[in-house]
Amino acid sequence: MQVAFVDVGAMSVSVELPTAETPLMDDVRWGLVNAFPTPAFWAYQVIARRLESKTIQYKLGGTLREELGACLLGGHGIPASVGLAAFTHLKGHGAFAGATPDESDLFRWLSEPLKVGPKFVRYRFARQKAAYLARSLERMDREDAPVDNGRALRDWLLACPGIGHKTASWIARNWLDADDVAILDIHILRAGLLAGIFSPLKTVERDYLELEERFLAFSAALGVRASELDAVIWYAMMSSPATVQSLVERLPEEYRSAKFMPSGSRSHKRRSHTTQLSLLG
Repeated sequence: MQVAFVDVGAMSVSVELPTAETPLMDDVRWGLVNAFPTPAFWAYQVIARRLESKTIQYKLGGTLREELGACLLGGHGIPASVGLAAFTHLKGHGAFAGATPDESDLFRWLSEPLKVGPKFVRYRFARQKAAYLARSLERMDREDAPVDNGRALRDWLLACPGIGHKTASWIARNWLDADDVAILDIHILRAGLLAGIFSPLKTVERDYLELEERFLAFSAALGVRASELDAVIWYAMMSSPATVQSLVERLPEEYRSAKFMPSGSRSHKRRSHTTQLSLLG
């Protein structure tokens, strides 16, 4: 048995976990609780955040239309600050309240400079995202999205233009606090590889649902909620780019392809210190 402690105010709460060599699933073992990023480490992080009342708040919108907009405007290639600024800008124009705006209006609003901190920036994919957003919101005007569970909502969202498994799962997890879907972004993939949960031969483009089932089984084996585990892993991996890069570089060659290396790295000899945060999705 491994014992770790969480300081909660004047108290110290002990957390007991299986030994490092105890099998977790298949040939994956729990690992040391103080060794980033083992399964035991992730289990402890989730439990510690619960005890400290520091659960990650991931909902971005006040309505499902807003949540769709926030996630669709963020994601791959969009810095977090820019995605959120674009969402706030469109929300200020009333894009998610009442009737869906024309695509031309959405494009015009997204083409306007966005204030991010002390600077004004341009949104990179204004025309494409305006088209995707208009079609998706129009579909919400015509149909009622299922909100009984995350999987049903995710599958419904997949029919919206520009929304793939990752973004659809992101919206469903955020809006419903769902534990039956997983947001498999690059941070989750790397964590799964380092923990031995995922195979380097699997990709989200081809094997998303298979990888998702594997992640959900992983969370069940740890005894934690998939939504909490996803958020905790993402935050920790995103916050430690140099450490993650160093760990990835130690993996066998087949693991160290460009798609698994931290952003900005194309060779195991090159160091990168990523400071730019990206919206999950």
